[in-house]
Amino acid sequence: MANRYRGRMYVGVTSHIARRSFQHRSSSGSEYCRKHGLNRLVYAEWHDEIHDAIVREKRLKKWERPWKFRLIEEQNPDWRDLFDDLNK
Repeated sequence: MANRYRGRMYVGVTSHIARRSFQHRSSSGSEYCRKHGLNRLVYAEWHDEIHDAIVREKRLKKWERPWKFRLIEEQNPDWRDLFDDLNK
C-alpha cells in the first residue's frame, strides 16, 4: 500500500487481498495505514503457501526504499492503484 507516487509504503501479508485492500481504503485497516493515508494498492505478489508469503514479507520489510521503488515500478511504473483490477 502507498499514499502517493514514491511516498510512504506499507508491506503486509493477507489471505484475502481484495478485502484487506478495501479495509485500508476505507480507513478500517491497520493503524499505520490510516495514520499515513496509505490507501493505494500499488504492488502485489501471490504465493501458494502462507509461509512463503510471510518469509517474503519479512524480506521486503528489510529492503531499502529505492529497492522497493524498483520492484514496484517493474510492474507498475505509474504507481496506479491496482484495487479495481482485483475484481476483473
